[in-house]
Amino acid sequence: MSMNLSIDQRETLNRWLPTLLAVVVVWFVARRIKRFFWAVFGIGWVMFWAGGRLPFWF
Repeated sequence: MSMNLSIDQRETLNRWLPTLLAVVVVWFVARRIKRFFWAVFGIGWVMFWAGGRLPFWF
């Protein structure tokens, strides 16, 4: 089954597809950064309450 797109549909797809893909990539990266931050934050509190410290915290 092939998709037959008109010229207008192809132009719209070519214009918005890179933007849509960039938004999806940024969204996934932001989710990963947020999860990483909360993991480090939680580990930091555990180390603080356990009497230890992380090497980069004074």
